[in-house]
Amino acid sequence: MIVHVLGVPMDLGSGRRGVDMGPSAIRIAGVDQRLTELGHKVVDDGDVVIKNMEELRVGDERARYLTEIARASAVIARKVERVMALGHFPLVLGGDHSIAVGTVSGIAAFARDQSKRTGVLWIDAHGDINTPESSPSGNIHGMPLAALLGYGPSELTGIGGWAPKVAPGNVALVGIRSLDAGEKRRVKETGIQVHTMSDIDRHGVHQVMKKALARVTDGTDFVHVSFDLDALDPTVAPGVGTPVKGGLDYREAHLIMEVIADSGVMTSLEVVEANPILDECNASAEFAVELIQSAFGKKIL
Repeated sequence: MIVHVLGVPMDLGSGRRGVDMGPSAIRIAGVDQRLTELGHKVVDDGDVVIKNMEELRVGDERARYLTEIARASAVIARKVERVMALGHFPLVLGGDHSIAVGTVSGIAAFARDQSKRTGVLWIDAHGDINTPESSPSGNIHGMPLAALLGYGPSELTGIGGWAPKVAPGNVALVGIRSLDAGEKRRVKETGIQVHTMSDIDRHGVHQVMKKALARVTDGTDFVHVSFDLDALDPTVAPGVGTPVKGGLDYREAHLIMEVIADSGVMTSLEVVEANPILDECNASAEFAVELIQSAFGKKIL
């Protein structure tokens, strides 16, 4: 397999600086080398150019830095679509989770050209299904899944000229432990499948992942995995964009990725919200690389 790495050093969607250094931190942790050791060829496409906050105006406080995030998302979408057309595997490194608008838009565009469908497995502490009207902060990293489902600013929903990019029936969220009031309403309205940390506590990773993978593969041809590192408990990954107590522990996170690898359905992956400023000796980025290895088939035996 040819793994095509694309970095997106974006922190405009986040309320905290630092995640723009995430792609560099994951590269420094050796992602290229570790994938090569697993027998994959790695092509690194470098980073998408993103303007800094200091160069920009916030704009609408309900959707901060929307203009630049939308521009960058369109660029990401074109790049990811091109990677898919080459027959390569897109591995997108973030950056805050707003980059998923671009990643999934590119995958969905490639699928649409072939009259095929895309499923999305969203591993995250948060639902990211706010809109400017429901968001308490106006930070767009809390809105990408909503945009992909067709809710929110047209600048995001309409990338590529069409919406929605994914159907609610082909989306599953895993590891959720923090939803805003508006997100809870939208989850019920859309019927997307949500597996909270309580579900993982009660039923275990295997049962939860069985249901989630069944949902994202139902009638789909491509499966995108979007892994927000804040799904992890801060005790194992302190350097993340929005840490929340009570997340996945070391083995639960690896088991999720191992189950994904065993299923053989993943056709693209993004890993987001690594924040070296909050990290300890790049430990969170190193853990991210370990998880990527597990997703690409590394086993204990």
